[in-house]
Amino acid sequence: MTFHDLSEFLSRLEESQDLVRVTRPVSRDLEITEITQRTLKADGPALLFENVKGATMPVVTNLLGSPRRIALALQAPTLDAVAERIEKLVHLRPPAGLIGAMKDLSGTIDVLSTLRSLAPKRVRSGPCQEVEESDVNLDRIPILKCWPKDGGRTVTFPVVITCDPDTKEQHTGIYRLQQYGPDTLGLHVQVHRIGANNYRKWAARGEKMPIAAVIGADPVTVFSGLAPVPEGISNFVFAGFLRSEPVELVPAKTVPLEVPAQAEIVLEGYVDPSERKVEGPFGDHTGYYSAPEPFPVIHVTRVTHRAKPVYLTTVTGKPPTEDAVLGKAVERIFLPVVRLVLPELVDMNLPVPGLFINVGVVSIKKSFPDHPRKVMHALWGLGQMMFVRYLIVVDDDVNVHDLSEVLYRVGLQADPARDLELSQGPVDQLSISNAVPNIGGKVGIDATRKRPEDGFPRPWPEEIRSDPEAVRAAEQTMREDPALARLWGRSAR
Repeated sequence: MTFHDLSEFLSRLEESQDLVRVTRPVSRDLEITEITQRTLKADGPALLFENVKGATMPVVTNLLGSPRRIALALQAPTLDAVAERIEKLVHLRPPAGLIGAMKDLSGTIDVLSTLRSLAPKRVRSGPCQEVEESDVNLDRIPILKCWPKDGGRTVTFPVVITCDPDTKEQHTGIYRLQQYGPDTLGLHVQVHRIGANNYRKWAARGEKMPIAAVIGADPVTVFSGLAPVPEGISNFVFAGFLRSEPVELVPAKTVPLEVPAQAEIVLEGYVDPSERKVEGPFGDHTGYYSAPEPFPVIHVTRVTHRAKPVYLTTVTGKPPTEDAVLGKAVERIFLPVVRLVLPELVDMNLPVPGLFINVGVVSIKKSFPDHPRKVMHALWGLGQMMFVRYLIVVDDDVNVHDLSEVLYRVGLQADPARDLELSQGPVDQLSISNAVPNIGGKVGIDATRKRPEDGFPRPWPEEIRSDPEAVRAAEQTMREDPALARLWGRSAR
């Protein structure tokens, strides 16, 4: 089924016993964070806090903190099934282009027709505007303080909408918003993000940038806000594709933007390019507090919301956290998009302990000398893969998700004197090991088997493999010998 709004998804989770209602009074300062972190680490359910001290609305956390809930939100049995749908979509993108489209004309027409039918649906009104507050007071919203030394309470899970002043094309992204006062927020939009690029364009014009922060959209629209959507496809069209139903958009009340009509809360306002304020520190996904830095300021001019809104939020910190689970889902779902650029790519693993953007492991079908280096530089030039600090390339028969196997290959098959590719370039703004912000070193490790064409001077040894007949005989003995059957928990025949 398509979940039109957050409430429908919560009801479905409750039916499947994957949501718990917390009725005891709790504090939005630190306490909700602790409960959420412990629940997520135990692979627990989504949490609906119905009695938040000083608040007039409930708070939802851990909504997408499990792969099973993400798959449910995306109407799929598994995340790999979603990836198969994405693969059909990206077949239309370069390098296939017109020739590729003509070769599969019927499939191309089907996909194009689907995309047209799933473009956002414009409506004149929606539940997100049932209540309109011109006397803005953000203290009425149960914004959390997550960690003891955070610079303030922070909106952590908003779908932030900006637009390109030249093309008027809207973009959505998940950017945290620190509360400064009753009507001002810090806009933590990192320098490499599209939202930051839109801000720079408005600043170059000397004009205020309109902005809207949507809190509590339907789960697919939230997911699409953080997804690396293929270029040329809007986040809302992509959400419609995943939902198999268009997203309804309604004009905002005070800014020239369109917002999801079924959302819980919408904060409208503007950003003055001449104004910046220190944002942070903030307990981030690195497990450290991000340093206080000047960021743009949002002046909230209007708050609209449902008659009975629910406040959706998330908690960041040292993995595992909800954003770590979401990052892993993005990795699986968007593998076909990466393969579009690198068809030799077999699989990819951005391990949770490596914070996704710091460590990457890829397997490839190796075809020519220095092929792993070609893959390294291609990945470093591909969207947010530019942030990967340590990139390991292995052969196509290696399971990239078995880190024991990966380390075995690195230790045995990579020679530091010849198999390291040192590079420098953009790094994540929250990275702490680089001396200069946003710029740092990277290393690629070629852990593939070496061949004569690679210039390897001696024969590569043969890897030990079991004899198939010996395997068959051993398995039969282990099934039929009573002592061995007991040892391995099998029934002897």
